[in-house]
Amino acid sequence: MSVSWTQHRFSGGVLALDTANTVVLRGDAERGFDRFNDPAEIARFADAATLFRADELKGRALAAADPHAIAGKVIALRETTDRLFRGAVVAGGLASADMPDFLDACARGLAGSRETLTAAAPFGVSAQPLAFEAALAVSALSLMSTDALSRLRICPNCRWLFVDRSRNGSRLWCDMAVCGNRQKARRHYSRRKEEVANA
Repeated sequence: MSVSWTQHRFSGGVLALDTANTVVLRGDAERGFDRFNDPAEIARFADAATLFRADELKGRALAAADPHAIAGKVIALRETTDRLFRGAVVAGGLASADMPDFLDACARGLAGSRETLTAAAPFGVSAQPLAFEAALAVSALSLMSTDALSRLRICPNCRWLFVDRSRNGSRLWCDMAVCGNRQKARRHYSRRKEEVANA
């Protein structure tokens, strides 16, 4: 069954975190699942990311013409990115032990790319679509900046990673309209239940 790649699925703030978040309820053996179990979803995700991450990509289109061929690279990038940066949120810094696998996955994602990347055009300037795995590597590497690291968060509702771009750095939820509202509804239900029990 194909996934509906909606705006909410892109609440990580950058392509690399949106991709890390394609594992739903990570760590929950009973309810968790991988949206990339069907590699064809990688191509559909790349098409949606072209739209939802247009600002980050500076208008570059993403290409995943043969998702089965790149699935290994994409999954390695996704998993090492999640491990390194989820660990950074929890521990307050990057674990050097997790960096070799992450950097190796980034190197494999960029292998074969002939792009020229600059500060002004981190995803290159070619008119041709950019390989999804190369864009994913560039996005993941960008998270190593001091500013990005200081703004990484884990949503307390869905456990997705996201970059907090709020002015005062106090955002709690990956998406207020989804996770924030669910938490508010839970609190409201708990209060009402307690009121009824105490009446």
